[in-house]
Amino acid sequence: MRSNQPAQASAARVESAFAKGPQKKWRAGVLGATGIVGQRLVNLLADHPWFALTEVAASERSSGRTYAEAVQWHLEAPIPDAARDLAVKGLETDLDCDFVFSALDSSVAGSAEEDFARAGYPVVSNTRNHRMDPDVPLLIPEVNAAHLDAIPLQQKNRGYDTGFIVTNPNCSTAGLVLVLKPLADAFGLEKIFVVTLQAISGAGYPGVASMDIQGNVVPFISGEEEKMEAERFVDAGLGLSAHCNRVPVVDGHLECVSVGLKKIASLDEVREALRNFEVDSELASLPSAVRHPVVVLDEEDRPQPRRDVNAGNGMAAVVGRVRECPLLDVKLTLLSHNLVRGAAGAALLNAELLAARGFLKHRVTPSESPLAEPVSR
Repeated sequence: MRSNQPAQASAARVESAFAKGPQKKWRAGVLGATGIVGQRLVNLLADHPWFALTEVAASERSSGRTYAEAVQWHLEAPIPDAARDLAVKGLETDLDCDFVFSALDSSVAGSAEEDFARAGYPVVSNTRNHRMDPDVPLLIPEVNAAHLDAIPLQQKNRGYDTGFIVTNPNCSTAGLVLVLKPLADAFGLEKIFVVTLQAISGAGYPGVASMDIQGNVVPFISGEEEKMEAERFVDAGLGLSAHCNRVPVVDGHLECVSVGLKKIASLDEVREALRNFEVDSELASLPSAVRHPVVVLDEEDRPQPRRDVNAGNGMAAVVGRVRECPLLDVKLTLLSHNLVRGAAGAALLNAELLAARGFLKHRVTPSESPLAEPVSR
């Protein structure tokens, strides 16, 4: 497992500069704002201490309407006031914001994200298109924050100026890696076998047809197993096999995991390593971060999506049923919120880390430029 060891100077800079919040909020845009993940981002940005939502963009059929008119809202909380009257724009690279989140469909995300990065916008992406690009950070701040060091190389390779692309992992990978990190640090990992039970919200809206999923389990999610096996946050030689299933649960991916360890460990030592996993002071200072991102439950029938999915405001991974595995060494059950920890919340945390480390700048719009002059007629 690659370690996360940010420089002491960076951590000190974050704590001092952001102890009371930034003097001026960064303006955020959301691409794909009307979709399921886009709606989560819009909701999470409401009253955010560092970011202000100033732009929403979506497909041409939504362009020109207000956000409230264009979106088919699916969250229990109402549409935030700051978003209701925003005009939905297209994917032109002239948005009035400092950076963009991308929750676009993968059919258009690849080129659109490159266009925005080329135009100078930092792009914080939740899509799959650029996850495996060697110069694009595939980021989980608690695990590999040092991968942000790849941004200058990406800008050099691609001819970007102030723009760049950073991605977060697949929704089921996000919770799994968060749990594997402390185990890798304490004992080392050899093999992973995982079976996922994934919520229907992970398929977007309208998603899986009701007659296909009600009272049923679908033992196939296109591309999911390949993504879990390819998105390596652990040593390249580690063996990982995944079986992915869609189940009739609204939110929360449950994963049954068996782990082979390099060092012998008792079950108590495994539980202690998970419970004691704590982020450093730099990450703890970020608004969306959880100081202890892994929650361990002792009840024999937990975690459960209905009861545990919102642990840590949806940013924690919840672990239970830690026990011996007759094939490998240890087996456990974990739960994470697929739309928060696995999508919108992950992107938001990545943006917060980018801001704290100085990668987000306040863009000057033409109306703000001191060189702007009225056109004489």
